Amino acid sequence: VQLQASGGGLVQAGGSLRLSCAPSGRTFSTYGIGWFRQAPGKEREFVAAITWRGVATYYSDSVKGRFTISRDNAKNTVYLQMNSLKPEDTAVYYCAATRSAYMGISYYPVDYGFWGQGTQVTVSS
Repeated sequence: VQLQASGGGLVQAGGSLRLSCAPSGRTFSTYGIGWFRQAPGKEREFVAAITWRGVATYYSDSVKGRFTISRDNAKNTVYLQMNSLKPEDTAVYYCAATRSAYMGISYYPVDYGFWGQGTQVTVSS
């Protein structure tokens, strides 16, 4: 069971990208989904998360106001719209599902049990 993250690429500072996260092998409509990122030499950090119903969203301070997380459970897909990108947003972005269904959102990678392979986002200055 994996989550497929896609939509990364190279963009200039100030530009936008939309990442998508879709599972293979099962549905995650009853799981909270989080986005994390990891830059070279740094620890994996929380970016954004959305509850399984999509009612509540959470963001790190570094992306609040620029990124928007959303989900379409009918399409079994979660999106991360990234606007006003900065060079410091450069990282591999991962989506992940909580360890169990109906579980609350966490800011910590250890609380997510299903991960995708990541998609590279590079923002040039």
